[in-house]
Amino acid sequence: MLIGLLTAVAASICYGTGSVLQAVGSRKSARREAAGAGPATGQVTAHGGPSLSSTAQAAMTWEFIVGTVLDFVGFGLGAGAARLLPLFLSQTVISANLVVTAVLSVKLLGIRLTRAEWTSIAVVCSALVLLASAAGSEGSGHTPVTTHWWLLTIALLLMAGGTVLVRMLGARAAILAGLLSGLGFGALGVGVRVLNGIDPFALGTLLTDPALYAILVAGIGGMYLHTIALQIGSVNGATAALVVGETVLPGMIGVWWLGDASRPGFAWLAVTGFVLAVSGAVAVAWFGAPENAGKDVPAPTDTPTQNPELAPDRAS
Repeated sequence: MLIGLLTAVAASICYGTGSVLQAVGSRKSARREAAGAGPATGQVTAHGGPSLSSTAQAAMTWEFIVGTVLDFVGFGLGAGAARLLPLFLSQTVISANLVVTAVLSVKLLGIRLTRAEWTSIAVVCSALVLLASAAGSEGSGHTPVTTHWWLLTIALLLMAGGTVLVRMLGARAAILAGLLSGLGFGALGVGVRVLNGIDPFALGTLLTDPALYAILVAGIGGMYLHTIALQIGSVNGATAALVVGETVLPGMIGVWWLGDASRPGFAWLAVTGFVLAVSGAVAVAWFGAPENAGKDVPAPTDTPTQNPELAPDRAS
């Protein structure tokens, strides 16, 4: 249990730091485009969202690259945590990267957190303590291979259909993109739990398990949609939407389908902690949403001492 918790916390730190660095890189790229040639043709879709080329250019900044490396490290650590802990605990602890994201945003994105946001962060941290105290053993994860095919099908539909929908909605799709990326990461966590060929290790079994490809589809699609969310919306709001998608459904699947359980007599505490953790994350998004209102094109004299590349506005 302790090793699993430490692994989940390390994954959370990696994901949270990576999110902020990716946001810095995305916004720096957008400002370079605007400074160089104004709103360049092909940089946004007809609906106001970032084009594929814009996303690719954002991915070439050093901040985004380092953030992506941290995401991959977090992925590995999160996969280990999903095998060692109940999903309602591992996914919720990992989703606490919102706390890391919010705190680092103060320094790197110039965002000022309100008292309500700090209170919400404290609620999330307290809820994680409750969850850790109430968590029992994780389920076996042994499921029929047909369910692995269902997981792959759902992952494909979510990521492909979600990408098309987000691009159609454009600049209005930040929260939706964050939510879909969270569902992708949640499907990834479920896939890691049910994956065959890990213990004991059997390469042939691993490579022929549809859950492996569900993990790849959900992971890559989730990272792409999260990048879109960071480009067009509030970093805290996008990450909070991700938290909801990453925790609620996977946690329920872990309990109802995979045999995850709380300690005997502590189910009420686990439910309380889970609800508070998700509610606290949503509160950070709610209170943090106005952070960028009216700051899309800040006047040069508004913040004379602030690095313009790190100003807390939204990239298009």
